[in-house]
Amino acid sequence: MFKKMRAVWAGLACLVFCFAILTGCAQTIQTADGKTIKIEQPKYVFYLIGDGLGASQRQVAEYYLRHMQGDDSAMLVMNDMAVAGINTTYSLDTLVTDSAAAGTALACGVKTNNGVIAQTADGVDTKTLVEAAEELGYATGVVTSTRITHATPAVFYAHNADRDDENSIAEDLVDSGVDFIAGGGYRNFVPSSDDASKREDNRDLVAEMASEGYTTFIGDDGAADFADYSPEAKDQVLALFSKSHMPYEVDRANSDTDLLSLSEITQKGVELLAQNKDGFFLMVEGGRIDHACHPNDLVATVYDTLEFDEVVQVAMDFYNEHPKETLIVVVGDHETGGLGLGFANDYFLNLDAIDGITASFEDNYGDVYQAGGDRDAYYEYLETIGIKDFTAEEKALIEAGMDSVDAGDTSSGYGYNPAGIAVNHIVSQRAGVQWTTYAHTGTQIPFSVMGISEEAFGGFMDNTEIAQMLAQVLSVTIGS
Repeated sequence: MFKKMRAVWAGLACLVFCFAILTGCAQTIQTADGKTIKIEQPKYVFYLIGDGLGASQRQVAEYYLRHMQGDDSAMLVMNDMAVAGINTTYSLDTLVTDSAAAGTALACGVKTNNGVIAQTADGVDTKTLVEAAEELGYATGVVTSTRITHATPAVFYAHNADRDDENSIAEDLVDSGVDFIAGGGYRNFVPSSDDASKREDNRDLVAEMASEGYTTFIGDDGAADFADYSPEAKDQVLALFSKSHMPYEVDRANSDTDLLSLSEITQKGVELLAQNKDGFFLMVEGGRIDHACHPNDLVATVYDTLEFDEVVQVAMDFYNEHPKETLIVVVGDHETGGLGLGFANDYFLNLDAIDGITASFEDNYGDVYQAGGDRDAYYEYLETIGIKDFTAEEKALIEAGMDSVDAGDTSSGYGYNPAGIAVNHIVSQRAGVQWTTYAHTGTQIPFSVMGISEEAFGGFMDNTEIAQMLAQVLSVTIGS
């Protein structure tokens, strides 16, 4: 319902925005800790969300960065920003949120039930930061390493009572007006006649968006074309590079592919959106951090977190060119896996234990061993991807996992292959890392802010307050 009024709102907002520029954009607001401060409205906003990104994920990735660089003082970009804080993540109906409820809090500033996309628990649509930014005349972008219809990206442009209704969510994207769209999940956009389709009708949403003026990049061929693409002013882009989620960074980096990294895709988005004279709002999700943490895959967790930090670096590079106009907010939606560091190894980490491992659990060794399979061949396969030299105790854990597979058992409610999970836990134990769950946790998580009006953030906040403060900084209204 918000989109029908976009043209009217954009015109009015443009007048307000121009007046704000002429008057210095200053306004007085009250921060979460009760301080009254003066802030200015940013022209360029980066809202960077790491799915599953808790304090331990940031910490272990930073320690591995130090190991790789041989520099004990090396820091993640996100850990070296001007303002830091900690936030709660609970949803309306439970302590442990899912990405839909947490995303709605971060996009709309309201609490809702798990599974709900940018609506209140009783079904009222809630205006998102992207929709509000469009009313200001900003160019907008939504980028993710997951399916573009997955919960976190969806909450910025769609409204739905069920996060799993991804076909309807895809239809909302067609009408969203978002200028730069990139990620995976073309299966919800192609007609049911396509073998890759998850649709139950014959709508071709890619064709529909192309008819509205979008330049489209779909699948492997699209990834190759996108790598050579040079954004031009007023372009609109739909780039869906994979049928479902994009690959984990450890897999992408160790494969022969034309697919750019998440940070490289983000850079293309910045080049396009920055050509809008009124500014931009860009949300980028490092979505597969969460997916790596669910099965306790330390290697994929570290590599996807490091790649997400490269996205932060893209934003920081832009900030360095436009320091008086840019705001960067980096946050997670929740923690995943209950990641603990050092307590299994006399309070130390041995992160060199993951050197040379070249594949993720989910897309590789997670399901290689099947019931009645060749056990020797499984060990040989693990050696080819850098997981080898098992002790007798470690081998016994894998054998027990194989026994469970042969018996038809799985690990956790996610149906993980017990042999693959055993390998994950061995790798983690070697590194001095342990996990407490295959699910999300309710722990508080860190956020970081840099740029114009950064002083409005920091301290102890709820996830809804981060979105609400960002809306105040932008002088917009979000929520119901």
